[in-house]
Amino acid sequence: MKIIAFGAVTAGGKTTVVNAIKERLPRTASLHFDDYSFEGEVEDFSKWIAEGADVHVWDLSPLKADIEKIIHSGEYDYLLLDYPFAYQHSMIKDYLDCCIFIDTPLDIALARKVLRDMKDAAADEIRNEMDTYLKYARTAYVQMLKDHLSASDHVIDGAKELEDIINEAMEIVLKC
Repeated sequence: MKIIAFGAVTAGGKTTVVNAIKERLPRTASLHFDDYSFEGEVEDFSKWIAEGADVHVWDLSPLKADIEKIIHSGEYDYLLLDYPFAYQHSMIKDYLDCCIFIDTPLDIALARKVLRDMKDAAADEIRNEMDTYLKYARTAYVQMLKDHLSASDHVIDGAKELEDIINEAMEIVLKC
């Protein structure tokens, strides 16, 4: 079984690409980082970055257990992880066959996040989100680009059309 991790900033396309590939490839399972609550989960990203951005503060035991369960089931040829850390976290890195990073420009990711998550938001809520992004979130995204993009095996231009991103990712998955 091949285990492939997909990384990107928030709203960078990870989930969309993982789900599209899962639909196209038989015998494929997926796990999504955002579906978990982890002990040690970071609440204050600015402080976390200032302290060195150590990914090991997250205890990824629940994700690791689910990866092992899928491996031992024998039901799948591929496991796709919607997972931000590439090979950076010691609990998960030895399971990974390949890491793909979708390098989505921050302005596009921010626009997608607002359109996706704030459809019914009032103007003040959107302004507050923009303020939070500028003060706190952007630094976390830049850190992710610095640490996790560079640790990935493949980088896909996240500014491309979605179908092109999916097709490129599918080619990489099949070669991993």
